[in-house]
Formats: sequence, C-alpha cells, structure tokens
Amino acid sequence: MHASLSDIIADVAANSIEARAKKVVVEVLEENGTIVLRVEDNGKGMPPEIVAKAFDPFYTEPGKHDKRKVGMGLPFVKQTCDGCGGSVKLESTQGVGTTLVCTFKADNIDLPPMGSLPQAILSLFNFQGDYDLLFRHRKNGEEYEISRLELMEAVGGFDSVEGLSLAREFLEGQEESLQV
Repeated sequence: MHASLSDIIADVAANSIEARAKKVVVEVLEENGTIVLRVEDNGKGMPPEIVAKAFDPFYTEPGKHDKRKVGMGLPFVKQTCDGCGGSVKLESTQGVGTTLVCTFKADNIDLPPMGSLPQAILSLFNFQGDYDLLFRHRKNGEEYEISRLELMEAVGGFDSVEGLSLAREFLEGQEESLQV
C-alpha cells in the first residue's frame, strides 16, 4: 500500500523514466473537492494485452523486474482510488507512451495524506538519464509548474549539496504558496 499520494506519484513517474521516456508530465490538481493525479509520458508504451493485465497483482511485465514475478504498484494505486471513492484510468500505446489518471474524493476518510511533494519530485528529478519532467500543481485556482531541466539550470545541477538544497527550498516555497 502507498503511504501517501506523493508515493503514488513517485512510483508511477519512476516507471515512466524507466520506460525511457524523454518527457514526463506530472500534474496534481486539487479543485472542487477532488484530487486528480496525472502522469503522462512518451516512453515505450504497452501493447493492449499488457494494459489489460496492468492492475493484476499477480502479473508484471516480462523482463521488467529481474527478481520479481508480481507487480504491486498499479494494483495498490487502483485499490487506493477505489477505496477513496475515486477512479483510475490507464491508457497506453506501444511506441507512443502512457497516461495514468487517478481521481480521489478529497473529503474521503480513507484518503492518504498528500505527503511531501517537494521530496517526491526532487527524487524524480535526481534520476539519471536524458529526460525532462514537467511538474504542475494546481490548488484552488493557484498553480505553479517547473521542469527538471529548468530547475537544474537555475540551481547549477543536482550533483552538489548546494544545488539540491536550492532545488528543495524552491519546491518547498512553491508548495507553501499554494497553502494560503
């Protein structure tokens, strides 16, 4: 089970990066009593027969995990969405990419906490590889967005403590501005 909505975002977006996506878009939309998490990528995508099995806890894509024969990420995502009066929709086209959209009722008693979005996004920004990740968070009409490549350039990269600290401060400041 995912402990927070940020964990769901990190899990799904990490799969996008692992699928060799060059561009990943992560959106968190909090409006009108609903929370929508959307992750879209232009990675390798999945054929229809894999999409049909994606929410089966006793299935994982062959060759994806060397030491596991089951994949629990998406089944746990679906369980969380269903348990919170929401829904989950997965669309994927092989060679084109994948989009996952999760909705949750914000007032549902079983809704996990949001968790630390800055921590989740910064961990995704730190994955090695040639990709960009655009993160957008909209809450009650206010929003911000930042791309991995823009933030890397602004802070001088993520390979130093100073760069990581500046990136974290920026993301935390953006999140604080939405809490007003």
